[in-house]
Amino acid sequence: MKQRLSQILGLLAATALFLAACGGTPTASPTAAPAAPTTAAPTSAAAAPTAAPAATAAAPAATAAPAPATGAADSKTLVIGMAEDSASLDPARAYETTPGIVNRVAYQTLVTFPDNSVETIIPMLAEKWEISSDGKTYTFTLNANARFSDGSPVTAEDVVFSLNRTKNIKGNPSFLAANFASVEAENATTVVLTLTEPDAATLSKLIFPAFSIVNKKLVTANGGTDAADADTTDKAEQWLNANSAGSGPYKLEKWERGVETVLVANPGFWGKAPAIERVIIRNLPEAAAQKTALEAGDIDLALGLGADQIGGLQTNPNISLFEGLRETVVFLIFNNDPAIGGQLADAKVQRAIRLALDYEGMQALGGGKTVIPPSMMPLGFPGAWPAEKAPTRNVEEAKKLLAEANASSLTVDLDYPDTTLVGINFGTFAQKVQADLAEVGITVNLKPAALQPALEKYRSGQQPFGLWLWNPDFIDATDRLAFLPEGKVGGTRANWKNSNSSADIQQLRDEAKAVTTDEQRNAVWDKIQAYMETNSPYAALVQPSLQIAHSSALKGYVYHPAWEVDVSLISK
Repeated sequence: MKQRLSQILGLLAATALFLAACGGTPTASPTAAPAAPTTAAPTSAAAAPTAAPAATAAAPAATAAPAPATGAADSKTLVIGMAEDSASLDPARAYETTPGIVNRVAYQTLVTFPDNSVETIIPMLAEKWEISSDGKTYTFTLNANARFSDGSPVTAEDVVFSLNRTKNIKGNPSFLAANFASVEAENATTVVLTLTEPDAATLSKLIFPAFSIVNKKLVTANGGTDAADADTTDKAEQWLNANSAGSGPYKLEKWERGVETVLVANPGFWGKAPAIERVIIRNLPEAAAQKTALEAGDIDLALGLGADQIGGLQTNPNISLFEGLRETVVFLIFNNDPAIGGQLADAKVQRAIRLALDYEGMQALGGGKTVIPPSMMPLGFPGAWPAEKAPTRNVEEAKKLLAEANASSLTVDLDYPDTTLVGINFGTFAQKVQADLAEVGITVNLKPAALQPALEKYRSGQQPFGLWLWNPDFIDATDRLAFLPEGKVGGTRANWKNSNSSADIQQLRDEAKAVTTDEQRNAVWDKIQAYMETNSPYAALVQPSLQIAHSSALKGYVYHPAWEVDVSLISK
């Protein structure tokens, strides 16, 4: 854990030093820091996810191409270019990168990280908290000064409603609350969260925007509920896709799916007012388009550049550039249900495909600081295998396994989003997979689709073979439980169930949930990675390079692994 935190802190420190050199230094948090917590918090971190099951969104569909960017030259307007992946902006349902950026500033959580580190967990809406000796009860005391954007106080009742709503809606992020036994208001400013079993990552999970605290009265008035049947009775999503009900420094003005999302400063914010009055997040799916728009001054910040875009920016005095390594893993997923995956459900075929891939060639395609992850757990995570254990290609062994499985002339369809995400052009990578597998006799038919339709098929578990990515929900090994049998990815998307998995991996999964010390956790995750190297429905391909560029006129930009960008810190 300490090693992981040191690596992240080094990355953040490098960002701060780089920005200081070009005139942009981190600013103070917009929220006044309340009293320190009474109990030390865990040091695992949260991060904005990208590849996870989507909720049904009720935002209007885009009917036109994005309009030309405006306002980038305005000192009070910030324009961001990125590939929009929003399925919903409702905090209880949102589970992608763009909503994470939006909800980071439209809402607030009980706890958070400092603006430029993940070394500690600090107060946000809660001014302090206590953890029981058995690790199952968390008691939060709210900051009495906290106010929603309508001026009403943030109360324990709002917290209870918000956390229960996220759990009971059973949307994309609800599995993070599966361990919540109860949430109760002891009084107007005290909330007691009780877990079914101890979980050292609880505070880290509570930083994720799914646990944003919403205004109960306002959300309820617009169809919201936290009842046990909220998955069928809650009707607030459409309203929350066009409005916000939070206590953050910004409010949602509009979301036009596939075009842009607009935030405006909250005039009643209870903390430090942001310098930027209007934030426009413009959908620019292609990295090349982001680069062009940035150079032209149409956008201020580009969040989806590929390594091949940065060459021309390095010598541009009007552009500041940061490079690093993402905690994202780009991977292939096989469907373990033979009725859907066919021969791809065979463990020998899965292993053969892993052996057939040219990992070094894919690393070169990623460019920049892209690395080959040794497993589905990214390099640097606590318990992750070291870089020297990265997989290598063995074409002859792959052919042998395919012959043993009677799959030497296999034909498969590869589904993937036809876009660029986190600097990775999925079309290019799909073509590389196609070429690699052709060398062992597997014919791959490419099946690109627009992002949202592709996500829906993937998340429903109906893709036989897919090319996807995963950003961690929180920076801790237990985040990878999602990939094991019956997990969020394993059980739902890969159809890797208890019924078609071995007792060995099920036992390791259950042990990983129960262990508490770093030594125990590292030992069990070492065994899990060894098992998945030869028996799992995945092939980890690359851990992408991070390239972020912005106008040199921006001040206060800091990359953060938990939310990528906090727009409330930026000024011009």
